[in-house]
Amino acid sequence: MLNYQFDWSTVTSGKYFEWLASGVKVTLQLSALSIVLAFILGLLIAVMRMSNNRPVRWIAHAYLEFFRNTPLLVQIFFWYFGSYKILPTAVNDWLNSTNFEFAAAVIALTIYTSAFIAEDIRSGVLSIPKEQMEAARSAGFSYLRSMQYIILPQAVRLTVPPLVNQFLNLAKNSSLAMTIGVMELTYQARQVESYTFKGFEAFTAATVVYVAISLVITALVNIYNEKVLNIHKAA
Repeated sequence: MLNYQFDWSTVTSGKYFEWLASGVKVTLQLSALSIVLAFILGLLIAVMRMSNNRPVRWIAHAYLEFFRNTPLLVQIFFWYFGSYKILPTAVNDWLNSTNFEFAAAVIALTIYTSAFIAEDIRSGVLSIPKEQMEAARSAGFSYLRSMQYIILPQAVRLTVPPLVNQFLNLAKNSSLAMTIGVMELTYQARQVESYTFKGFEAFTAATVVYVAISLVITALVNIYNEKVLNIHKAA
């Protein structure tokens, strides 16, 4: 065991470095696209969850319970192997003509993460005094307009820190996309290990990248807390 020869040049130069760099690029693309779509969908589900229309509220509740309580890996496999059964033929044809593995991963990550984001946003909305909604309705705003212009801007501002935690989780969960052939960072690290038998170096490099992404996002959240929410750390 002690005779193992470390060779960091395997992952810091040459084609294997390029493989890892390519994996980082795909991970960032996958995460960024899924984050944007998950936020939009989560916002919609949160509004539906608080609707006065009972069927709409039930649909949103069922959505949350189903997707929050099933494993992400199962959902990835479902969209990859079973989506053609429920999606329109035109949509399936378009997906197959592009990068279907990437698209399936985006769909799964978006839907899974949106269920958690919806609850974070709903918690933020519930923290807003109900008198503000009543005042908006008294001023002639509809429920949707009240949410759009009065409640949601304040709620989203307050829920940025927990939302960022969901974004961090999504970035880390993107590694599961390797199971359906998406050539993201973990997939490429596995490829490097397979070709070089330098598993320690390959996965250490991948780990460092994931930690770096998390630290950068965490630092941005701390700046947001201090500059926008005026939350300062204790000395």
